[in-house]
Amino acid sequence: MVSVSAVVGIAVIALGMVLTPGPNMIYLISRSVTQGRRAGLVSLAGVGAGFLVYLSATAAGIATIFAVVPAAYTAIKLAGAAYLLWLAWKTVRPGARTAFATSVLPVDPPRRLFSMGLVTSLLNPKIAILYVSLLPQFVDPARGDVAAQGLILGLTQIVIALTVNGMIVLSAGAIAAFLGRRPFWARVQRYLMGAALAGFALRIAADRSRAVALP
Repeated sequence: MVSVSAVVGIAVIALGMVLTPGPNMIYLISRSVTQGRRAGLVSLAGVGAGFLVYLSATAAGIATIFAVVPAAYTAIKLAGAAYLLWLAWKTVRPGARTAFATSVLPVDPPRRLFSMGLVTSLLNPKIAILYVSLLPQFVDPARGDVAAQGLILGLTQIVIALTVNGMIVLSAGAIAAFLGRRPFWARVQRYLMGAALAGFALRIAADRSRAVALP
């Protein structure tokens, strides 16, 4: 079965990624500030459904091609590192806005809130990189059923992501108001997020392991 160190490793990475600005966070904050906590939670349910789609695809063997074709795995890993570095630059560049400097969205019904959360999650490159490039690296074939290991690791990421995003949804209005009145802390938040993104990018680029297929 999956090792404790693997669960801790994916948990740390999942926590770092969910705390960095991305499509999911920005959409959930904007929706919560514009339409309230209930709308934010419905949108979060859609985001969670997107996580489950990625987890199902990974458990079904989507990472196999990267194990069979090492060059493809290397390419997606370096592309992922480059994307995270680009996000880091976007976060800290002059004139960049904090994730809590939201735009006003139109009021939507629950079905649309859920579907938009789902689409935002499915089109989020950070989540694709996590499931295709990072999660398989924590699977150890010597410890038994690799599909079960992938499922446990994926569920670990989902629990952390939904918990943190849920807390953000419930407190989005207060945090946005706090940062709006205190530009210094808004800058601190941006630089911390940028540093975290850059750190993950370097970790991915420096890693020399191969992907593990999840049949």
